[in-house]
Amino acid sequence: MSLHRVNEGAVLQEETRVSSGIESLSTDTAPPSSVSPPPVVEPPDDLPLTVIEKKPGWRFVDVGELWRFRELLFFLVWRDVKVRYKQTILGAAWAILQPLATMAAFAIFLGRVASSPDATVPYPLFVFAGLLPWTFFSNAVNSASNSVIGNERLVTKIYFPRLLVPLSAVVSATVDFAIAFALFLVLMPCFGFLPSWSLAAAPVMALVIMLLASSLGVLLSALTVAYRDFKYVVPFTLQLWMFATPAVFLQDLDVLGPQTRSLLLLNPVHGLVVNFRAAVLNGPFDLPALAVSTICGLLLFVAGSIYFRRVERSFADII
Repeated sequence: MSLHRVNEGAVLQEETRVSSGIESLSTDTAPPSSVSPPPVVEPPDDLPLTVIEKKPGWRFVDVGELWRFRELLFFLVWRDVKVRYKQTILGAAWAILQPLATMAAFAIFLGRVASSPDATVPYPLFVFAGLLPWTFFSNAVNSASNSVIGNERLVTKIYFPRLLVPLSAVVSATVDFAIAFALFLVLMPCFGFLPSWSLAAAPVMALVIMLLASSLGVLLSALTVAYRDFKYVVPFTLQLWMFATPAVFLQDLDVLGPQTRSLLLLNPVHGLVVNFRAAVLNGPFDLPALAVSTICGLLLFVAGSIYFRRVERSFADII
């Protein structure tokens, strides 16, 4: 009997302790009668204030905003370059194989038809000098046209100048161009050519190519968001465009006749290919064709940028 009473007393003491603990816990966690509002944290004075608001009308490029986000442009370019050669065996060697294989194909199948017997430049080197600007232009436009759709998660989540997306695709294409151009400098002594003073004009021609590629890339990237048909139209059009630029593979343009040669001035890539080849192979410059290419690049950049800025507000809704 005494053991049973002791156990009952222990149970009563435990129940009393638990009930008192619950009452104290409920008393401690009960909200006070008067809750003071949280303090307002003022932002530091040294941080820039960014106001995102809708601006009516047609707008051009905000150069100051692009300059503030220049670091983001660098990381977008670095990301594109790393992703392009990620998990590949040859890596950056693909930037060399593409123009080199195309040069071999043209030299084998079109060497006797498209080459000129009076030319002082070997046909393989002539073709490679034309493929360098064309491959750079084609890859830049093709990558930039799909850049906004490819960065869907980035575009729909945070704010930044959307114009940086197609521009980063064009800038990343310069890495492949630089690698292929280094190979071209190695091939020149093999064919008996040495760089001359005209090689200093090659960077200027590369800038004009970037301008034209950026103009088309910005415009096509905005159109591709609204009309997905451009994903298939752009690669097909670029293939036809290369054959519509006979300066890439035809060594003697006089066989086309004066009327056809005058029509080639309407092709802005023609002036870029001809003058880039003249810069690297010490040939005569075609200044009228270069002027047409530069003017077309500037006009397209203005029109493409204005259209891009006009429709970029709807990217997050329809992408």
